[in-house]
Amino acid sequence: MTTTIYVDADACPVKSEIALIAKEFELHVYFIASYDHISNQEGKSGEWIFVDPGKDSADMYILNHIKREDVLITQDIGLASLALAKGVYALSHRGSEYKEESIQTALDFRYLAAKERERGHYGKGPKRFTSQDRCNFEKNLRRLLSKFEGV
Repeated sequence: MTTTIYVDADACPVKSEIALIAKEFELHVYFIASYDHISNQEGKSGEWIFVDPGKDSADMYILNHIKREDVLITQDIGLASLALAKGVYALSHRGSEYKEESIQTALDFRYLAAKERERGHYGKGPKRFTSQDRCNFEKNLRRLLSKFEGV
């Protein structure tokens, strides 16, 4: 079975790193994005697939095509949880691997944060993406993909 990388690409800050690492490991990578993001992706590496601009269009495309032991790169905890149920490896853009044993807690926190926002209580938002986050992502993607070498 050949591992493929799927990227929820609309807001992914590590697209060039993914393309480079996929090339190193000789893996195919699909970047899935909405048509709203088509103009700024010309000339990028990997195979780009554009879907309707609807809120969940990219997620639905990914879930309909990804298979067991593929790799998903996403910031979307909900998408990661659905992919994990299919036997997929999922990694955040900061390099954190989503795991079956901890995804429910992450979903619960996401739900509680949404409830707080409904009440008008807004937090600080996500922390700034740093060069250390980029390094962590590269290191952890390589570590994850090294599991498949020689398979």
